[in-house]
Parts: sequence; structure tokens; C-alpha cells
Amino acid sequence: MIAEINFARANPKTYARRLREYRKGFEGRIVRYPGNPDGLRTSEGVAAVDEAIRFLEHQKPLGPVEPSRLLARAAADHVAEQGPRGVTGHASRTGERVADRVRRHGGGSYVAENITYGPPSAMEVVRQLIVDDGVKGRGHRRVVYSPEFHFAGAGCGGHKVYRRMCVIVFGRTAEGH
Repeated sequence: MIAEINFARANPKTYARRLREYRKGFEGRIVRYPGNPDGLRTSEGVAAVDEAIRFLEHQKPLGPVEPSRLLARAAADHVAEQGPRGVTGHASRTGERVADRVRRHGGGSYVAENITYGPPSAMEVVRQLIVDDGVKGRGHRRVVYSPEFHFAGAGCGGHKVYRRMCVIVFGRTAEGH
């Protein structure tokens, strides 16, 4: 997951080319692509993809995020809490949020969290975060391309409703400070 994020950060124009290929699979708001012949219903159709392509064409390459074990543990905690229950969102059943999970592991609270539900591969997860279909403000994309973040940790696992979920926690430091 971190390798795919780093590829997207270092090669925004290449990612724009990938999105142009992905765009060809749209019929209205349904997109079909290898591995998903039945299609995926999107909220915005090609409009979100076109916006992402324009963004990427102007995005300067960024340095990599380094893997962080602490941030990965916080991400995995959320997968373990949400996946079996089939729920979504950034808060746990008890209201715990990403900063709370990072602090529980001894880290700080200057972190951001991206979550996807459904995509089975790292490439599909990162593509979903960059396109950010149906998300006002494109917050997931902004986190992926934030120059503030130099570390990240990912956790992926099963989800009762969407089969798979991935949580990526980003931090300025490996400990989220």
C-alpha cells in the first residue's frame, strides 16, 4: 500500500495517464475494469475522474512517505474494530478517532486517516483515494498529496459488508507528532 502511495506521489503525471485508461471503462456512472466485470456504481461518473486528472497534471512530484509501525498498528486497530461489525467511518463504536488510536500506541495526534471499503488491490485503493468520488473537498486526495506528511502506516483486512477495507494513517513523524 505504501509503495503504491509513493508511486502516486512521485509520478502524478503517470497516474493521470492511468486514470485516462480507467476513464474508458465508464458507461454513465458505472465503471468496468479488469477484475471488476460487473462494474462499480460511482456517484459522479467521469466528472470526478476528469477532475482528478486535471489535479494530477498540475501536481508537482512529492517525496515518499516512509513506513511507520506505530501508524500501521493504529490503522490495523480500526480494521479489527470495524471489519467484523461491517460498519464504516472514522470513529469506533466508542467514539475513538484516529488521533486517539495513535496516542494509545504512544504517539501524537498530528495525523490524518484515509479509509477505503471494497477495493481489493493497492492500486485500486489508491485510485479510489485520488479520484475521491462523491467526497466534497476531495479530502482523501489532499491527504495523499500533502507535503506535510512524511510517514504512513496501513492496515487492511476483511469487512463484513464490503469484503475488504484499508485504513492508512499519515503523520509528519513516524509517531504522529
